[in-house]
Amino acid sequence: MTIPLEKPAPKGGLWRTRTPSSPPGRRSRTAHLLTQAAAESRFALQRCAECNNFAYPPRDCCPICLSINLPLSDAPTSGILVSATEIQVSGDVYFRERSPWRVGMVQLQCGPIMIAHIHGDCQEGETVKMSLQLDKAGQAVAFASPGTTTPNQADDKQWREFTADPRYRRALVTDGRNEAGQAIALALVAAGATTVFVGIPERWRPFKGEDRLASVTNIHLVSLDIGDQRSVAGLAADIGPKTDILVNTNDHVRPGGLLTRNGAGRYREEIERSYLGFVHLAQSFGPIMRGRGADGAGSAVAWANIFSIYSLSNWPAYGAYSASQAAALSLSQCLRAELRGSGVRVMNLFTGPIESDWFQGLPPPKVSPEALAAALIRALKSGSEDVFVGDVAEDFRRRLTTNPKALERELGW
Repeated sequence: MTIPLEKPAPKGGLWRTRTPSSPPGRRSRTAHLLTQAAAESRFALQRCAECNNFAYPPRDCCPICLSINLPLSDAPTSGILVSATEIQVSGDVYFRERSPWRVGMVQLQCGPIMIAHIHGDCQEGETVKMSLQLDKAGQAVAFASPGTTTPNQADDKQWREFTADPRYRRALVTDGRNEAGQAIALALVAAGATTVFVGIPERWRPFKGEDRLASVTNIHLVSLDIGDQRSVAGLAADIGPKTDILVNTNDHVRPGGLLTRNGAGRYREEIERSYLGFVHLAQSFGPIMRGRGADGAGSAVAWANIFSIYSLSNWPAYGAYSASQAAALSLSQCLRAELRGSGVRVMNLFTGPIESDWFQGLPPPKVSPEALAAALIRALKSGSEDVFVGDVAEDFRRRLTTNPKALERELGW
């Protein structure tokens, strides 16, 4: 049975912070098919299009019929734990610092045998539930969890290495003036976060929802204007070492493309909020979080960005907004590469139109702020990297995968 996680004690100012380390990170190009599945919290394996057999480990041809047509396909998650062992001594720094470490062999219901990381509540001969997780090096690994829910299951020390559970952690939500930011702050508290800092630009000016946020004990409203580098740097100096999860909820939605606007003023505003604001956050909070990626149970674990799904393909009705979102998305991929190996996961949540005044004229379905917040909490608890929120985003993802040129044309109609 998993021992319940205890709230981490305050760290002494003279205690050394452990230097982050990461497990081996080399993978073949074919193996990155599993990385794609793990990033979206899917358990998917290669499946031969000719004989329908699942293949593992990743291969260039089917081991049964030698076909080279092996697309990724969702697979049954059930399996039997054939054998398990604890590694007490390892030549790898990452595993040596975290020993003992459980690994084992799982016979999958769909056929292959996998070597996987094993949850502490799994026993040999029992049914387990398989998942693909991203490790600290950003690579896909197999993880076996108990087939049925066990007490304190999420507190297993190995499972927490692959997730960013908010429980007993401190978070920063960068913009609490919008409804999405407020819903996310409340959801983080409900998920067990000990402190949630909520950034408020123009702190002196009242806003809708302020009283509700101020009434929650664990929520602290702080002055933060991400368009102002001095504001961001000042807050990072104050709470940077206390920030384990950063949620970038900044949004600056304005309709219009290139030919429907005059002058560059609005374009400049969007770039300053979406792109340069991201730069200010990354340069001020990024180095601090990177250095705290191995800081025990209260380490920095995640940087989450809320992006419009139209960052992936431009919607001319909101063309300039889509472009600023695409620029910020590109920066997030840069940040992900620079934080890789530190223990801090960069997560991107792609959402369709949110229920807000700026999307008032659009027909449903839309994403409610509460649904977006719930999706973020699920992503943190499961260790996802790319999350598509809402029916519009899911449909968008399927169409983008199937025929991106058709999607481009349809968005322009």
